[in-house]
Amino acid sequence: MSAYLALFWTALGAATILPFYSEFLLIALYNRGLDPFGLWLAATTGNTLGALINWLIGRHLTHYSDRRWFPFKAKHLHHAQAWFQKYGVWTLLLSWMPIGGDALTFVAGVMRVRFGLFMLLVAIGKGMRYAVVIAGLSSFFS
Repeated sequence: MSAYLALFWTALGAATILPFYSEFLLIALYNRGLDPFGLWLAATTGNTLGALINWLIGRHLTHYSDRRWFPFKAKHLHHAQAWFQKYGVWTLLLSWMPIGGDALTFVAGVMRVRFGLFMLLVAIGKGMRYAVVIAGLSSFFS
């Protein structure tokens, strides 16, 4: 159980501005023979909740954006906001991307995307990401 919790927390951190990479732990745990569905569930849940943190920051803390400690730089936010405005909420399906994904979830908060829609699209995107990683591991190591 502690391995799944470790993956959950690592995936949660990876979806925020913290320098975590959940794939390394996922691969190690997969190689130890842990249940692939349990790994997928822990990683997807943690990563989706980490994205929710970004959404909450965007929704409630943008008045601190001029502070040095604020987690998102203006350049990245403008790019993500332009992408978001051009393609709409469907861009949240790409929130799994290592570059720009976190900014998209933050911008979704700034733009007041409804909570339920946000969670659905982000969970689908992140769930598919980890499903592809696990499927790749399965085919590589079989």
